[in-house]
Amino acid sequence: MQAQRARDVNQAFREFLSDIVNLDSEKVSVARSSRDWLFEQIAGFQSDATFPKSYSEHDIAYGSCARRTKKRPLDDIDLMVCLSAQGSTYDPFSTPYRITIHEDSNLHSLCHDDTKYLNSTKIINKFIQKLSGVPQYSKADLKRNGVAAVLSLTSYDWCFDIVPCFMTTVESDGRTYYLIPDGTGHWMKTDPRIDKARVTEINQAHDGNVLNVIRIIKYWNRRPTMPSMSSYLLEVIILDYYARHAGTASSYIDLEIPSILDHLVYAIQASVEDPQGIKGNLNDLPWEDRQKISDRAKQDAAKAHEARRLETEGDQGASIKKWAEIFGTGFPA
Repeated sequence: MQAQRARDVNQAFREFLSDIVNLDSEKVSVARSSRDWLFEQIAGFQSDATFPKSYSEHDIAYGSCARRTKKRPLDDIDLMVCLSAQGSTYDPFSTPYRITIHEDSNLHSLCHDDTKYLNSTKIINKFIQKLSGVPQYSKADLKRNGVAAVLSLTSYDWCFDIVPCFMTTVESDGRTYYLIPDGTGHWMKTDPRIDKARVTEINQAHDGNVLNVIRIIKYWNRRPTMPSMSSYLLEVIILDYYARHAGTASSYIDLEIPSILDHLVYAIQASVEDPQGIKGNLNDLPWEDRQKISDRAKQDAAKAHEARRLETEGDQGASIKKWAEIFGTGFPA
């Protein structure tokens, strides 16, 4: 549906961000309350002697919603529920990571058959079993997606991805990590604290103007004009740009978009290093997809520069039309 008419480019972008791109604040408030209530229900599972013991001080909300980089729709909320290892250990130098349980833990029934290796799939299934017993979730759709228990509620537009995890002790590099399911029954490392802190630090260094850029370029990324890269990969590329950017991002988002699209032309064709320092290169897109994204970024960067020229010359209407060629019919006329 075509958005309403705007008087000038600045109004058009304000309306586009408010009505199309950014999350609705009322929905976000309801989602946070629903998330907190879910954490409370999971904490109540401790009354079951067969359920893994909690290490709730390290529970964490993660993902783009927690980092405030998510665009509409609010369709999923990511949680990591930390469990006590109860003396279990793992070898950080062998992959996939295997957690060896301690004799005195209550985790024996959740191991791979005839081993002492903790089975991450069985842990997820245990969460699904317990969540299905919560009366308020009796009509919910509960399933496993490989690394998480997915709780889809009939009363909300979003689902919860619930990832069980363990916190490591301090390792030789001075860091602690979260161990989460890897989709094969074993475990892998992650540390969403780094992503969240990085977004906050870079956004604050640019007077709080980076978040809107990330969200609007994520919207551009999902338009059916090219293959889409992962939302996280795109976010890392944009943050890399602003981490090295000498100036300060403008509060007028149309001033930022041409430079970001110019940057994407080349950045999407190169390696993109994991800011967590765990996975190495995050850019696993096929070369053909990289080229198509680069070509689209180049075409739309040229349109963005033209839109800026038209606005500078006072032709607001022509500039708005040019922006709509980039962002589609959701952009105000």
